[in-house]
Amino acid sequence: QVQLVESGGGSVQAGGSLRLSCEGSKYRYSDICLAWFRQAPGKEREAVASVDSDGRRTYADSVKGRFTISKDNQENTLYLQMKALKPEDTGMYYCAAVLGWNSCPTRFRQYNYWGQGTQVTVSS
Repeated sequence: QVQLVESGGGSVQAGGSLRLSCEGSKYRYSDICLAWFRQAPGKEREAVASVDSDGRRTYADSVKGRFTISKDNQENTLYLQMKALKPEDTGMYYCAAVLGWNSCPTRFRQYNYWGQGTQVTVSS
């Protein structure tokens, strides 16, 4: 069982920065994928960034160059550094995990471990 707890959300103005954290258990599986998703009101949950056990990272086109995903295996913590935030980045951010994939999937239904979410609000 992988347990995940997010923190670090908040309200910022456009152009600002936030860093999200996701503290979890059992990150040291050899085939674990860790990801950040977000969901805006009335929209489907979408993948933002992911990192696999080999450290390969993927990003949604909308956040490339602005967001950075990283993980600290010693502290069992996943991070999402967000810079140059835009109002369209507003939403509930979730960290997620799934086992058994060589490269991380991009659809939220393919992940079976989720945190409770942390709200990010970016005002113009």
